[in-house]
Amino acid sequence: MLLIPIYTATIFLSAALLFAVQPLFTKMVLPRLGGSPSVWSVAMVFFQGILLLGYAYADILTRLVRGPLALFIHLAVMLGGAMFLPVAIAKGWGLPPAGHEQLFLLGLFAVSIGFPFFALSANGPLLQAWFARSGLGQAENPYFLYAASNTGSLLALFAYPFVAEPFSTLSFQGSLWRSGYYLLIALIAACGVLVFFRSEGEAVLPHAQATEAPPAFGRMTYWVVLAFVPSALMIAATAHITTDVAAAPFLWVLPLSLYLISFILVFSRRTFIQQETWIKLQPFLLALLVLTLALDIRTWLIVDVALHLLTFFVTAMICHGLMAATRPQAAYLTRFYFCMSLGGVLGGIFSGLIAPHIFSWIAEYPLLVVAAALARPGLAWPRGKEARLVVTLVVLVLLAALPGLYEGFSIIPPYNWLVWGAVTILIACAVASRELPLRLALLFAAVFLITRIYPPNVRHLETVRSFFGVHKIEVTSDGRFRVLRHGMELHGAQRLTTDDGKPVTGRPELSTYYHPDSPIAEAIDAVQDKKQGPIHAAVIGLGAGSIACLMKPDDHLDYYEIDAEVIRIARDPKRFTFLRDCKPDANIVLGDARLTIAEAKDARYDVIVVDAFSSDSIPVHLLTREALRIYLSRLNPGGIIVTHISNNHLDLTGVVTETAASEKLIARLYDEDETVGGDPMIKFSTVMILARNNDDFGLLKDWDLQTPEPGEYPWSDDFSNLLGPLIAKFREGD
Repeated sequence: MLLIPIYTATIFLSAALLFAVQPLFTKMVLPRLGGSPSVWSVAMVFFQGILLLGYAYADILTRLVRGPLALFIHLAVMLGGAMFLPVAIAKGWGLPPAGHEQLFLLGLFAVSIGFPFFALSANGPLLQAWFARSGLGQAENPYFLYAASNTGSLLALFAYPFVAEPFSTLSFQGSLWRSGYYLLIALIAACGVLVFFRSEGEAVLPHAQATEAPPAFGRMTYWVVLAFVPSALMIAATAHITTDVAAAPFLWVLPLSLYLISFILVFSRRTFIQQETWIKLQPFLLALLVLTLALDIRTWLIVDVALHLLTFFVTAMICHGLMAATRPQAAYLTRFYFCMSLGGVLGGIFSGLIAPHIFSWIAEYPLLVVAAALARPGLAWPRGKEARLVVTLVVLVLLAALPGLYEGFSIIPPYNWLVWGAVTILIACAVASRELPLRLALLFAAVFLITRIYPPNVRHLETVRSFFGVHKIEVTSDGRFRVLRHGMELHGAQRLTTDDGKPVTGRPELSTYYHPDSPIAEAIDAVQDKKQGPIHAAVIGLGAGSIACLMKPDDHLDYYEIDAEVIRIARDPKRFTFLRDCKPDANIVLGDARLTIAEAKDARYDVIVVDAFSSDSIPVHLLTREALRIYLSRLNPGGIIVTHISNNHLDLTGVVTETAASEKLIARLYDEDETVGGDPMIKFSTVMILARNNDDFGLLKDWDLQTPEPGEYPWSDDFSNLLGPLIAKFREGD
């Protein structure tokens, strides 16, 4: 009777350790990549790949090795993984080479945590295979243990950002994880003993399982495809939500959680909602999603996020449900899990590694929405009248798209109604054709193609993609501004025409967060006034280069920018002219600012501006005690540190104040008041200034003095907590 609870507990703990080590180690690595959200995508691909190797190892071991020898081999593998503990970055890995960040990350993950993760990843299918040999009645269907595995993964996933991260340091988390790993080894040994050293000898597979025909190649390919779609869609949806919808903390947890929940539900012994319900609901959700993506429609944040997540979840339930319905009996479960893992890792590779290199925008998301339509039951190659209808549709869409392929051709307001009308008709036809997966997918593809060629909300759209995100260069619908966006966040805007339509000439006008009356402009003015001569300034984060126009001709300006694509955009006068017209001699240093400033041992600055936030994402490593020490080592006597902390989801005032106080710095705040009815390109900001003593503030002494609040803790490389600032922002809105 002990067999079921011990096996359940062992699989539960193994899955929890698997999903706890991913955010733990990824958080250690993030500072080396500037806190880029893309690190999470690459990490997911790596862990999926190692999971595949673990499943392959489990399948081979189960098929080729019988009896206690299998237990001894796996215990040796687990002990081999223990040799790489505690969890830490391997020695000898420095800065990632520009343009090869993905390969750098994969190598770093492999040598640092690859072996322990490989050992853990084999436990799920291996222990289920051992349980199937126990001879118990439940052994004929060990798939319920897979639900236990995903439950452990889900709890660990939520426990990390909401329990482990806010209340413990990275070093403590690593020690706790190592203890759990050692306990798991003991539990695995107990599981093996209960099966392989029973009094009646080695258990054998029940007769019905042992004689079932092995899965055919076509059936295994079907599993791979069904696993591919939700895995790739999860990463693509996460990338879209956390950049183009809201870069809110912990938002990445939700798609992954729903992914795990779908496995728990489809492999559960109970059926809560019939598969037919998901299949009927999906076309309507897909139609709404296609409409919002194609026309860039924004409603309320909760509604937007809910639509993306619900559509993904329903798609995952359909694909995983079809896999569960066609799963083999226990004799071939390791092969089934291998196919499932293979599809998952291929989906991760497509969305996490391949797509960022071949697409200049998050094109994989629309493609996978189309693939979700194709993955519906009933897909068949069209014949007769249906085939002619499909060919006609393809030809008509291509003919409509051809004019837009010529450079300079666009649908501009007030002719947007043409695009909106075409999209509405196509989506209505798609909903009417929801029982035909191929026609449904083609109609959705037509919507995405037309709206990409004829973007309805801007006069001109250009996208540039790098490891650090997608940058959009847009000309607003009224033709007055060219703007640079990262996700939904403005990184600069340059006026092209005056209000009466005449071209703007001369020195660029400043707007967004850098307008002449902005806190950042006021801070630069104060430093110039105090110095009464040329100043030396460092700016972390280039954007479009707007801050260059706050400098005087004799001032010295160093930019520190991690993204080479941003540098190309800012330096291209066909896009923006801030650098060319205001500070053509500005020095731009490529690389993570914290590391490159530390290497610039001879640099000394009167002001250091930390302005590296992208789409509300927080480069935590630029706000820690260790980062402040680096800035102070490069700061002239009387110099100040300016931190731009505007954020839609986090209130960073308290943590920056506490961290500054821990380094004996004084903090002052300017939270700019918003006004209604002004220039739409004027953005109001929240800025903090840090200085060694009060006299260093100069003209800024009227900014609000900040004092540490009880319960706040300074951020360091060993501890940071986004939950506290998130709660503080929520309370601010009350």
